This record gives sequence, structure tokens and C-alpha cells, in this order.
Amino acid sequence: MRILQEKLSKYDAPQKAMEAGIYPYFREIESEQDTVVTIKGKKVLMFGSNSYLGLTNHPKIKEAAKKAIDKYGSGCAGSRFLNGTLDIHIELENRLADLVGKDGALCYSTGFQVNLGVVSVLTGRKDHILLDMLDHASIIEGSRLSFSKVLKFAHNDMHALESKLKRCSPDSLKLIVVDGIFSMEGDIVKLPELVRLAEKYNATIMVDDAHAIGVIGKNGSGTASHFGLTDKVDLIMGTFSKSLASLGGFIASDKDTINYIKHNSRSLIFSASMTPASAASVLAAIDIMVSEPERISHLWDITNYALKGFRDAGFDTGKSETPIIPLFIRDDIKSLVLTQNLLAEGVFVNPVVSPAVPKEDCLIRYSLMATHTKEQVEISIEKITKAAKALGILN
Repeated sequence: MRILQEKLSKYDAPQKAMEAGIYPYFREIESEQDTVVTIKGKKVLMFGSNSYLGLTNHPKIKEAAKKAIDKYGSGCAGSRFLNGTLDIHIELENRLADLVGKDGALCYSTGFQVNLGVVSVLTGRKDHILLDMLDHASIIEGSRLSFSKVLKFAHNDMHALESKLKRCSPDSLKLIVVDGIFSMEGDIVKLPELVRLAEKYNATIMVDDAHAIGVIGKNGSGTASHFGLTDKVDLIMGTFSKSLASLGGFIASDKDTINYIKHNSRSLIFSASMTPASAASVLAAIDIMVSEPERISHLWDITNYALKGFRDAGFDTGKSETPIIPLFIRDDIKSLVLTQNLLAEGVFVNPVVSPAVPKEDCLIRYSLMATHTKEQVEISIEKITKAAKALGILN
């Protein structure tokens, strides 16, 4: 056996979890992504999706995707840099820039590629990148590709951020990169305080709005809009795979910054461009999001309802204030067992266990869609509470 294969053959954690009947990943869904999905022929309530506006099966979006395929074909067969730029890409970028209040925008094939290609290219060897400890993995990977000094500060702790900023040379570029809504904890970045520090230390701000677009801000335009600080945030990143019901991502900023990224970001230049159907789907999703504000209103109604329900039941939901609700279990095995027991009871949730988080912070990630009903939320809370009590998680 070769050395690599010998090394990898010793990795058996998934197999052990499968043997114990608690392996919770790669669960096969046999239907469209909706509030109810089909798994092994059984109807299951979906509370593990990032489709916050519930648009993935919207007829207008499906129709837009079909028309784009009819006009442009299934793919672009090249990168944006060369032969892969379509007029629909430019239309989408202009629409996104207008949505988030920036001069320009640039689309990538995935949200991960945005952070990989943007965070890695903006600063140099003598510069600093400052990251929240709970930033998304794509931000961390982007910082690793940079030659800059990376400094991490305690989660949403502005005193900790300032202590890191004080360590930076006044003449260096200082790029602060944070999630707008943190993907596991469900809390919102303290943007007003962060802006104050950025101005004090002459730093640049980039906000990852993957989980904020469609959830907060005017017409779902994200964190900067939510706080009325669009002109103070230098770069706004977003994805299409969540509220916007497609696949891809974007970065928005001033024209000079977009021009530089467009000609230097390797994950853009050396990747095939997003498909025509994906671009058309996003355009249709934005139309629906802006024209149907009641979707976001309902999303917040059931978010507040669910948060109260879980807290009344005795769950620790941390500092969540959004449709992402963490149910802290603080035990890896119980988290996995609870996930499997709930699936058997017809409720789909996602476990977040070590090493993704420290063992003492492991949780069940419960997330809401604008298409969930209050009745569905009530059923899920009842079943999750009952299952948690059976495992001794709740009294």
C-alpha cells in the first residue's frame, strides 16, 4: 500500500459513526428543497435549509432558469476573464450593485470562491487581515492564501478587535473581515462599533453577507443597510445559494476596487463562470424579494415565535437574533443521537460538532424559511423538546 493510501485508510471516524447509527451527513433528499422534503420515501419537515426566503422551487425562478438555458445553453465553457462573460452576467452585477448601494459588483461561480479570491488578493506582506474567530471557513482560507499577517479577535468583541488594531503599523493596510450574520450562532455583527474602530485606525471593512441578504436591511439588502452604514462598509460580499435560490456569489465595492479584483482574483480568472441558468435565477429571485416584502416580514414573525418557543422550553439559544437558531447541546454524541432521533420523527436539523466547534459549544442548527408555517414551527418545537428530554438534554 502506498504511503498516502495507508495514511488515509486510518481515517475511520465516519465509519464508526455509521456503525453506531449516528452518522448525520450526506442524507439523500428525493424532492425539491421546501419546508417539507422526501427522504427514503418519507415526508420530513425541513429545518436545516439556508433557503431563508423559501424561493428554491418558486415557479418564476424555474421559468427564468429554463429560458436562460434556451437562450444561452447550459454553460459558458470558460472563465469570465476570457470567453465566459455574458450580457446576463453584467445585468446581474449592475442589479446587485444597485441592491447593496455600491458602484459595482463582480460575480463568481460560488460564494466560497468570492472570499477565497477577494480576501487573498487585497493586502500584501506588510499588511494585516483581522478576522472574527467565528468567521466562515472561506474567509479563513482566503486569509491563508494571503501573504499578510492574520490576526483573529474574540467573537463580536470590539475591545478585542481594538487591541489587535493597536498592534498594526499605522502605515499598513488593515482589512477587517466579518460575517454580517454569523452562520452558526445567528447573531449580527456589531457593525456600528466596528465602523468606529475602522475609522479610528484607518482600516478597511469587508462584510460577508451570505446569511444576511434576504434577511435584514432594506429589501433584504444586508447588514450595512440594516444599520444605515452602507457608505462606511468598503466591500460587501454575498452568496446566491441561500435567500437567492441559486448558486454563486458576488463582491460589491467602489469601481476602482472592483477593477483591481476583476484583474487579479485568481478564483475568478481561473474558474469557469456561473451558468446562465444560475444568473437568471438570481435576477428572478431579486425581483421577488423586492416586490414581495411580506416574505421577509413573515420570516421575522416566525423567527421571533420560534425563538420564544425554544427559550420557553428551556433551550439555550445563545445570542441568536435571526432565523438561524442554535440549540446548544454541549455534547457531541447527544447532538448526533438527537439529530438521528429527530429525523426518525420527521424533523430535519443539522448537528454542528467538534472539531467544527469546541466540544463545549456543539449544537443543533435550526433554521427557518419564509414559507414555514406557524403550525410547522410548533410541531418541530414539540418534537425537538420531547426528544431532548428523552436524552436528558432538558429536564
